[in-house]
Amino acid sequence: MDAMIMYFGGIEAGGTKFVCAIGDENGKIYARERVATEEPDVTIPKVIQFFRNFKVESLGIGSFGPVDLNKESKTYGRITSTPKLAWANYPLVQTMEEALHVPVGFSTDVNGAALGELYRGAATGLDGCLYITVGTGIGAGLVSKHQLLQGLSHPEMGHVLLRRHPEDKFEGICPYHQDCLEGLASGPALEARWGKPASELKNDQKVWKIEAEYLAQALMQYILIVSPKRIIMGGGVMKQEQLFPMIRARLKELLAGYLDFPELKERMDDYVVPPALGDNAGITGALILARQALEREHVSRP
Repeated sequence: MDAMIMYFGGIEAGGTKFVCAIGDENGKIYARERVATEEPDVTIPKVIQFFRNFKVESLGIGSFGPVDLNKESKTYGRITSTPKLAWANYPLVQTMEEALHVPVGFSTDVNGAALGELYRGAATGLDGCLYITVGTGIGAGLVSKHQLLQGLSHPEMGHVLLRRHPEDKFEGICPYHQDCLEGLASGPALEARWGKPASELKNDQKVWKIEAEYLAQALMQYILIVSPKRIIMGGGVMKQEQLFPMIRARLKELLAGYLDFPELKERMDDYVVPPALGDNAGITGALILARQALEREHVSRP
């Protein structure tokens, strides 16, 4: 590795794996490693060892959640009420700061993916976008005017409630809300409803008609509430490419011409799109979080 290049570390911390990477300010990735998400005392030492093999200026983390992003909070940097009980209240930021002694940028995994697609992917040239992942869970991150949306906490758009498709009697699997969006339309929900994973259901039109209905309803709510410049849909379920035209068509019907914008009428194919970065959106965003953390550190120094 070139000693003249400034290197950043990135972590995409997911429910099944941690993706760790070394990259530069232009988004080029020089090294990468995957570590299984087991209990923290098994996973974290492996993650730390990966970064100790390199000289990084800062670290960015996009994590599964919920997480505490409020820097004024006593529990900032922690994973909070996650169903992965071994990780509940785990001090992820503090642990990495103490191990590596570098600034750490921290956000959700979907916020990181939104940043990656905004600066390096499908939303390049815009000042904001909405990134949605539809996979093991459903989550979304919004960037508006180059700022991530954050209020009391980060958005939890995967848990909005929906109108039931008239042909769907599935009760839902969310342990908190049962038949919210995640409970009805995530990858595990598809498998629980139909008895097969999404990858084995490609040719069943009823499966995707119901799935597109729920996702289109969710997009309508997001558009009406936060008015994103572009919507990017990633995750394992969205690799079923037949979903995109079905979602766009149903979304247009649901909006019913209420919003008079060409993106929502003539240019829907350019408005609801797959990620240009593919599976690299999250780790690219983590490297952007690292760069931003270093920039804030420089600004704060006297």
